[in-house]
Amino acid sequence: MSKRDAYLEKFKAQLDAWNAEMEKLEAKARGAQADMRVQYEKQLQQLREQRDEARQRYKAMEEASEKAWEDFRGRADAAWKEFEEGLKKAWSQFK
Repeated sequence: MSKRDAYLEKFKAQLDAWNAEMEKLEAKARGAQADMRVQYEKQLQQLREQRDEARQRYKAMEEASEKAWEDFRGRADAAWKEFEEGLKKAWSQFK
């Protein structure tokens, strides 16, 4: 397995884990009081946008040549980190 394939596999697994976390947050938001639900939904929308960006980067990396892959990887890593930080922030505020 190439470094690229291993990275893509790891990235896909992380996307799957994020989707699971997002589902938990969405369930928690549905059960919140109306005033808090608006705030939670706003945060969830930001997380969805970040997740979608990470998905797009994943698809671009899948389609990229081996040479272009390194460039995509750097941008994907940045999107990954941004989404993780957003997810942590959301969980801290949902408590």
